[in-house]
Amino acid sequence: MNAERDITVLVVEDEGIVAQAHAEYVRRSPGFSLAGVVHTGTEAITFLNASATSRSGSVYDAGKRGDGPENPKPAVDLILLDMNLPDLHGLDVLRRIRGAGVPADVIAITAVRDVAVVRSAMSAGIAQYLIKPFTFSAFSAKLASYREYHLNLAGQGTSATQSEVDRALAALRPKVSSALPKGLSPETLATVSELLKNARIPMSASEVSEALAMSWPSLNG
Repeated sequence: MNAERDITVLVVEDEGIVAQAHAEYVRRSPGFSLAGVVHTGTEAITFLNASATSRSGSVYDAGKRGDGPENPKPAVDLILLDMNLPDLHGLDVLRRIRGAGVPADVIAITAVRDVAVVRSAMSAGIAQYLIKPFTFSAFSAKLASYREYHLNLAGQGTSATQSEVDRALAALRPKVSSALPKGLSPETLATVSELLKNARIPMSASEVSEALAMSWPSLNG
């Protein structure tokens, strides 16, 4: 695949308002374009089977448009897949598209928190798992890390080195900032860090406490 073109996305979500919100999020995400919106597992499978060799550039909405030669389905690189669909479970959809050899990657977007479902989805090869409800920034971060992964692999031609594979996989699992100790605010940490960075000699906790007029517990969380 050409690393320069947009990544095309199929939204699979049964709730109409939510589906349109996710579609709008895709439109707002740099480097991504919307391939279509479908509302059931059956529609998703039909769409993907029909789009395997297509690159029409059109956008398909199962709730608004019919299907036919005059309305071809665009090819799909990435599927945003809800787990709770009216006809099929998301895991069943995932297994069927994998069984059909559909090459698109999948990000699960769902309210399902059941660990067994999460494990099954990971075993079936999802790229990311995003739990509802979420903000646009959380959605955007998932897509950005996926795009980095996608571009890392797309730029390697037919083979990749170990470091290139490691870098691509690492993009899907960005480091999560550790939570601060209880009682230690980000402001306090920033102030202490700035003091220590500018200090000419090492300082003990009591010296830092005195210099900043802070209590000892504040520095120890």
